[in-house]
Amino acid sequence: MTLTTPARTTNRPCVQRPHSPPGGPRRFRVAGADLSASVAVFLIALPLSLGIALATGAPLQSGLVAAAVGGLVAGRFGGSPLQVSGPAAGLTVVTAELIQLYGWRTTCAITVLAGLAQLGLSALRVARSALAVSPAIVHGMLGGIGVTIALAQLHIVLGGTPQSSAVDNVLGLPAQLADIRPGALLISALTIAVLLCWPRLPGRAGRFSRKVPAALVAVAGATAVAALAGLAVPRVDLPSWSSHALPGLPEGPVLGILAGVLTITLVTSVQSLLSAVAVDKLVAARDDHGKGVPRSRLDRELAGQGAANVVSGALGGLPVAGVAVRSVANVSAGAVSRASTMLHGLWIVLAALLLVPVLDLIPLPALAALVMVVGVQMVSITHIRTVTRHREVVVYGVTLTGVALIGLLEGVALGIGVAVAVALHRLARTRIALEERDGRQLLRVRGQLTFLAVPRLSRALHQLPPGSDVVVELDGSFMDHAAYETLSDWTAGHLAHGGTVETTGPSGVRIAEPAGSTAPAQPCCRPWTPWHNHQCEEAPEAPGPDVGSAPADGSRRSTGLQLARGIGKFQRNTAPFVRDELARLAREGQRPSQLFLTCADSRLVTSMITSSGPGDLFTVRNVGNLVPRPGEESGDDSVAAAIEYAVEVLRVDSITVCGHSGCGAMQALLAGGPDEPTSPLRRWLRHGRPSLERMASRRHAWARIAGRLPADAVEQLCLTNVVQQLEHLRAYEPVARRLAEGTLTLHGVYFHVGEAQAYLLSEPDEPHGYDDVFTRVMPTGPGKTGAGKPDPGQTDPGKTGPGKTLPQESGPRERVRAS
Repeated sequence: MTLTTPARTTNRPCVQRPHSPPGGPRRFRVAGADLSASVAVFLIALPLSLGIALATGAPLQSGLVAAAVGGLVAGRFGGSPLQVSGPAAGLTVVTAELIQLYGWRTTCAITVLAGLAQLGLSALRVARSALAVSPAIVHGMLGGIGVTIALAQLHIVLGGTPQSSAVDNVLGLPAQLADIRPGALLISALTIAVLLCWPRLPGRAGRFSRKVPAALVAVAGATAVAALAGLAVPRVDLPSWSSHALPGLPEGPVLGILAGVLTITLVTSVQSLLSAVAVDKLVAARDDHGKGVPRSRLDRELAGQGAANVVSGALGGLPVAGVAVRSVANVSAGAVSRASTMLHGLWIVLAALLLVPVLDLIPLPALAALVMVVGVQMVSITHIRTVTRHREVVVYGVTLTGVALIGLLEGVALGIGVAVAVALHRLARTRIALEERDGRQLLRVRGQLTFLAVPRLSRALHQLPPGSDVVVELDGSFMDHAAYETLSDWTAGHLAHGGTVETTGPSGVRIAEPAGSTAPAQPCCRPWTPWHNHQCEEAPEAPGPDVGSAPADGSRRSTGLQLARGIGKFQRNTAPFVRDELARLAREGQRPSQLFLTCADSRLVTSMITSSGPGDLFTVRNVGNLVPRPGEESGDDSVAAAIEYAVEVLRVDSITVCGHSGCGAMQALLAGGPDEPTSPLRRWLRHGRPSLERMASRRHAWARIAGRLPADAVEQLCLTNVVQQLEHLRAYEPVARRLAEGTLTLHGVYFHVGEAQAYLLSEPDEPHGYDDVFTRVMPTGPGKTGAGKPDPGQTDPGKTGPGKTLPQESGPRERVRAS
């Protein structure tokens, strides 16, 4: 079959996007849950924003500006729909130090530069790299910041003025205790009491009252008491917006300003990304399991935070970051979309413009007490227990102490250094013990076997008597090349002297012998190696009487022998590990998570590609991974029956259609003609003709794989076929119903056999501005190419391979992402 090249035209018909609602663009609607959640978050954010601005020494209005920008800008453009951004307590120490060193206007300029840096990091797609930081370091950093905040605000609570560092605040505390202001102490004590007791009110009244945030009740109650009692305490003084300070050109040493930009960039980015991950967990733990709420996209979230910091700094606001307290309140209030976050920002704007006389009544000691409680809560007992359980309490303690006593960057650097030292200590700590059991020598190795342990391992091995029966028990997850060579060389020598060696895991299960062993070689070099297509050298074996005999020419062993060997290897190597799991599945029945529909091609090993095991996938394989349209099965209902059973009975969460490179069915479709004789194969392949028509149609977009055009027409059809079969799936009534309910998702996968690379069809809601867009997900690890860069050895996008010509693009691009 010959593909013609349609001419490019600028008068393409307007094709409505599949995910767009009929009748034009979608109108903005707000769910009732989002409206109520936005009010709850606003009531928490308003006093906290003022309190954080007070703690930093910035103009109080800057906290309101940051809260509004965090809600409107980060809420709109961020990648975590339910995360609430604004001025964060974790940035208090950094911002206060910058204001003290360079002044407020320069601090605003530093915030703008930090936002631009975040946008650059987002473009480089490094957001997930921030998650590589040890949680002990992050929790220790937040704990140190919390201690610093609490010590500073304690002076205001007592009626005084805080010093510039945690050490100075501790040293000045005795003098402050000798000069307590009763009015300030009374207001602060009342605020703290309400904050701690309000969430613990018992009974029905308590359940009803807890719907009102404790922070709002505490600050409102303290304000009312101060006004009614006529207490002489300092109060909020919001200046006129006409005199609001905006950023100026940075003034100060270049290195100091760059250090400030780097600090704000790192702190806001790490805090926001970790908070986004935590929000995903909270959403998944809700009663509705986060139905309809997409998971956070971290690179987009980083870009949203960068845009918010640029706008906040330009408008004279504090640095912006994702805030855990407000995000938790948003999720708990039942928010379902980013509308709640944006509305909370709108309420902040209205309050800043219309409620200035009310805000001016708030006593400063009440805000200081509120922020002090937040600072104390940042030293989380739960986090301390977690890091203790994972034996990282030293890292946590060093980071917390360093941040509180020396500084933020210095404390984090100390924490990273200690974390690296702890990791090296664990890697080098290997315990080796010798004992005799039942006439056999038992060598136990506990821990990781690296080159650091080779001297002790070699010493222990040479203490074993020559010619003895030895069991080497390895209890660790890693063995480097030096240790492997040492164990292999000793094993070969020990076997040559008439001894025996058995290598086992911690449970006594036998594992593979080290290389160099003279033990009988296994017939296959890997568990996934094909029976007869691999290149391993195998010694011929005489077949047993019940498995047949090999051909006389020895070209290929009998199928019976292959089958018997495969079953024997399963019983020997695999069955002991899966027996308990299969017994559980036999008792409880199957509960697969997805229906996996793929081609019958023998090169596709679904369990290997998806890293799945027994009970994970409900798999359907056929020639060409085809899904017949409903009503076109013509007597063959096997695929339709499998879809109905998986969707209605097994209640799978997703359906995946997986195509692959070099598909013979797609080649047959391209080479076939309308006058070919009818055969069972041709009758089945007619279900793939819609894919052929889609590829030839100018109304549909062309597929791209990792940013390039497909290598030839066969690959183009393989990609198009995945998209088309997903369209067929949507036509099935059970699938359509579950999709409408939001309880089922569809995925497309393309597996390139020669590259051993899987490509995942992008989500339909990703905002690329195209129809049917495919995007690339970069694999992690060394040697991977960057986003948007061509893979090594890829074909020229302008060429389509020898002897093939593809049409030019006639619609928006489709791309595929590598997983």
